[in-house]
Amino acid sequence: MAVAVNGSVGSSTAAGLSSVFEAIKLQRFTELADLLDNLELETAASGSGIPPEWPYAIHLLAHVVADDLNSARFVWKRMPAPVKQNNPELAAAWKIVKCLWNHEHAAVHEALRSYSWSPEVQQVVSAIAEDYSRKVLKLLYTAYSTISVSDAAGFLGMTEQEVINYTMQHGWTLDPVAKMLTVCPIVTTVEQKTDASQLQSLTEYVFHLEH
Repeated sequence: MAVAVNGSVGSSTAAGLSSVFEAIKLQRFTELADLLDNLELETAASGSGIPPEWPYAIHLLAHVVADDLNSARFVWKRMPAPVKQNNPELAAAWKIVKCLWNHEHAAVHEALRSYSWSPEVQQVVSAIAEDYSRKVLKLLYTAYSTISVSDAAGFLGMTEQEVINYTMQHGWTLDPVAKMLTVCPIVTTVEQKTDASQLQSLTEYVFHLEH
């Protein structure tokens, strides 16, 4: 998704969009939400309107990176209906937001990997996937002392072999006969605070898996 700097894009908007893609190139993903929100306001104030080159999917996902799903929903609401209807990549990005909002852990991973993203969007999606796996791993620390390999794979969106490798890197141990993982006690340097709603949704998901 390259920004075409042409007559349809004002010079200030073009410069702003260039800074967005430069931030992605430098992997400064946490800056994207503010960059795009501010640029959207400036563009609206100028009366020129949002250009067709606007990186809608990145704007939506930028708020996921910022851990602000509510703002992501408002970004979606502001988008023109024709854009929502005719932009498959944006629709795929919105699916990620919906799954996160509904705490559908397995569906989040599926949404992250089920679309052939454009290069810049792929970088943002990869950052979201990595961060989400870390968050889910922390939730598993709080909810389990042991967990089956298959359940852990579902939570983390990995194959069984991948989840074995991943968790053992974090000090977990494997019973290869029972295919059960023993959770390594969390160390003091790891942040133990978790969102109550996330923990509740994880509990409900576990109940669904076991019944």
